[in-house]
Amino acid sequence: MAQTTVPYIPGYLGFREVPALLQAWQQLSQKPDVIVLDRQGITHPRQMGIASHFGLLADWPAIGCAKSMLYGNFPDLGDSKFSTSPIKDRTNNLLGYALRTKNKVEPVYISPGHKVSIPDSLEIITNCVQGYRIPEPTRQAHNHVNLLRTGKLKPGFYKADTQGSLF
Repeated sequence: MAQTTVPYIPGYLGFREVPALLQAWQQLSQKPDVIVLDRQGITHPRQMGIASHFGLLADWPAIGCAKSMLYGNFPDLGDSKFSTSPIKDRTNNLLGYALRTKNKVEPVYISPGHKVSIPDSLEIITNCVQGYRIPEPTRQAHNHVNLLRTGKLKPGFYKADTQGSLF
């Protein structure tokens, strides 16, 4: 847990959230190969969403996998699981992909943050889908935060087993 010192300003959320993410990152004794953030990467008006901001400062591969669209446009992607559609900016530059993770559910929006290509971002997130709308890295993080928020877990260090359960 960390105290925020920057007020919420739309489009500049990274300045509020990234310092806390970096504090948590520095406490990890073992770093993942890539970090997946429940935020934007380059699908951001300045191509600097939180995944880009964090990845650059940590100098680590990062991917944004957001639940809502912030910037760019994409054509219809169909209703079936694993349908994709390219997200492009006003000048038709590819920024990422909309990915449907279950049949007939809202897609997630994938874009690289840092040191990961657009195709690799899509492949990595697609491989993280396990039956829920939200890919496992962000779903597990969300579940753990809710346990902390409700007092079922106390702040501190936890170790995860290979299935992501805490012990």
